[in-house]
Amino acid sequence: MLISIVIPVYNRAHIVQRTLKSVVAQTHRPLQVVLVDNCSNDDTLSVLQDFKAKHNNPDFEVIVAQETHHTAAATRNKGFSLATARWVMFFDSDDEMHPTLAQKYAHTIEQNQENIDMVLTRGEIVALDGTRRNRPYFENDLIANHILHCIFSTAHYIVRRSAFEATGGWNKTIRGWDDWEVSMRLMLQQPRVAFIDETLMTIYDSGADSITGTEFSSRHGEWEHVIDLMTQNVQNSHIDNKSRYLDLLDFRRIMLAAHYAREGNENLGKELYHNALQRLNHNWPAKLFMPLFYHWAKKGRRGMSRIARLMIR
Repeated sequence: MLISIVIPVYNRAHIVQRTLKSVVAQTHRPLQVVLVDNCSNDDTLSVLQDFKAKHNNPDFEVIVAQETHHTAAATRNKGFSLATARWVMFFDSDDEMHPTLAQKYAHTIEQNQENIDMVLTRGEIVALDGTRRNRPYFENDLIANHILHCIFSTAHYIVRRSAFEATGGWNKTIRGWDDWEVSMRLMLQQPRVAFIDETLMTIYDSGADSITGTEFSSRHGEWEHVIDLMTQNVQNSHIDNKSRYLDLLDFRRIMLAAHYAREGNENLGKELYHNALQRLNHNWPAKLFMPLFYHWAKKGRRGMSRIARLMIR
């Protein structure tokens, strides 16, 4: 079973080898590795070309391409357009696959006789200080948990090509939270999902080098735009219980406003907070607790999302 792996790369000459080594170490073959340089201004393209020269062979095809539109989403779209397998993985250029990741994806797909559209697995995050934690992982209430925890983030799933094509692809106009947004469109199609309850990848927090960055205030407006896009997609979908998911998106708006406040820019989120809170007035537990959650989040406390999922039904 051929699997395509799409990896966008921008100015990662100093670190992409870690990711590439983890791809070569995969126990599954055949693989097709699509590396797309987003017009880096360091030696990234040379590193990718050297990798192709060294490793390209019939059961490990390496494609190297470039994308000029400078967003990770556009770069992933370019890679997806070049991938030929029926099953596709997206991965980032600073993270690491565990050796059996592709093999376990292939086994799960074959075990389910391909009567599935996606496979989700666990991952571990390594913070800048070296501390480790598991990313949120759930096997139920998928749309709600994706809204709250982005469980279908870039590296955590493999998807049937036709299912991903039906979303229209990555939104190349947004620079952050693009994996949250595109996976929400996937979830609104109500795909058949299988699960691997194992940690099969390591995600490294790249801090200021991350496209999302380490703070929110400097890109005020961009995050709101993504939530608005997701809101429109929910409203235009055919899923049941739309009102619940719209309420959960308003909870995310309140948490974003709290991030602004925590960064010392409370005025940036005032209107966002009050409008979201007003829309939640129909839900008395939310009306009662959201101001408290906002103040907790301002102080850096965690755990409100899990409570919100139970509260907003």
